[in-house]
Amino acid sequence: MTPEVVRTCRETPSGDVAGLLARHRISGLPVVDADDKVLGVVSETDLLGRRAAPARRAGGGRLRLPALRRQARVAAAEARAMTAGRLMSTPAITVHPEQPVADAARVMERHHIKRLPVVDEEDRLIGIATRRDLLRVFLRTDEEIRREIVEEVLAGALRLPPHSAVVSVRNGTATLAGRVERRSDIPVAVRLSWRVDGVVGVMSSLTFRVDDTRPPGKDPARGITHPSLPEW
Repeated sequence: MTPEVVRTCRETPSGDVAGLLARHRISGLPVVDADDKVLGVVSETDLLGRRAAPARRAGGGRLRLPALRRQARVAAAEARAMTAGRLMSTPAITVHPEQPVADAARVMERHHIKRLPVVDEEDRLIGIATRRDLLRVFLRTDEEIRREIVEEVLAGALRLPPHSAVVSVRNGTATLAGRVERRSDIPVAVRLSWRVDGVVGVMSSLTFRVDDTRPPGKDPARGITHPSLPEW
């Protein structure tokens, strides 16, 4: 997702909404309340459709020129008085940050939308995911994914020594092999690998040297094959 979100409130006039869309070169933006909870989404389609309706009414029928001018002025006033709250599509279609990219793509396709507000557990806006964002994830190469797991997950987050674990990636599925120091590192490595952009699956045959999940005094099992299940 993109964490910097262009947003508006329900009282924003339609002209200001149009200005935001044009200035930031976007096709829509979320409408939020005072607590940043998403109320709806207003798009350029919503804006153009509502603005066209008064104009069509002004042009209908066989009216004399003064009457047509009065109708045109009324239509223009209606358009200026239109707000984001009246224009927006509601309820908003949203996703949570832990949802897989493939699920977000299916939601976009099902609802024929180009962007998805990302909300936290209290439905507050924390980001936005666009078709371009999702496409960028799917276009990552296996080598880019492998490098991020090695550098950001194993060496960075877990601080594992070099070459203690071997990572290979094929068609987005990451395979983790080798031996780590602590048993508790294994589920963490699997979980963090799942969160890397472009990963569609994780297989793990990691083993451990010390079982730090058992009470002291018991003999640790020296190896384990961890199931390849995601932990969100």
